[in-house]
Amino acid sequence: FLTEWINRTLKEEHIVVKSLEEDLYDGLVLHHLLENLGSLKLDVDKIALTEKKQRQKLSVIMEAVAKCLQLEESQLKWSVESILAKDLLSTLHLLVAIAKHFEPNLALPPNVQVETITIETTSRGLKTSNAVEYITENKENIEAQSKDDAFDELFSCAPDKLDAVKKALLQFVNQHVGKLGLNVKDIESQFSDGVILLLLIGQLEGFFLNLRNFFLTPASTVEMV
Repeated sequence: FLTEWINRTLKEEHIVVKSLEEDLYDGLVLHHLLENLGSLKLDVDKIALTEKKQRQKLSVIMEAVAKCLQLEESQLKWSVESILAKDLLSTLHLLVAIAKHFEPNLALPPNVQVETITIETTSRGLKTSNAVEYITENKENIEAQSKDDAFDELFSCAPDKLDAVKKALLQFVNQHVGKLGLNVKDIESQFSDGVILLLLIGQLEGFFLNLRNFFLTPASTVEMV
């Protein structure tokens, strides 16, 4: 899934990834991916041929990723050394984090987990320990979170109460935008161009929106967006 996603994203740049371990460790693909997804301009050479240059390049990339994802060093499940060493687990964690941040609607397969075996050398011989590590989120946790949404519950469990809620919202909207001489009768159609929403936010937060910043009477989809 991740390989296809990368190839789809970088298709116009004629970059083809065949192996996540072998094709990402030097930072070239990660560099292109971040510039394409996040419009990030990284101050590093496109191609790093020596291990020293690759390490320097990965340091810049990892720093940019941590800054974008707002992660502390202790929260990172990857490092410059692990990516450089072609560690598949670290590479997967890094790619999933990038995908979730820049393309949150990407349908990553849930519940992907691996069993890790850690082997230590002790004075008594080899000591092994097993652990299960999730690469993508647990579907049960996601479903439990989604059940907390009151509007989802309303649509699925009490559609007969929807009109009453819409009426209450309409009264709330008109109570505020009415001060501007506006009257909303239909939530779906009158909110579709964003104008009422902007003016409502301005009224609720107590600030004036400069009319030069948006189209008060948008005439096209581009102007609405």
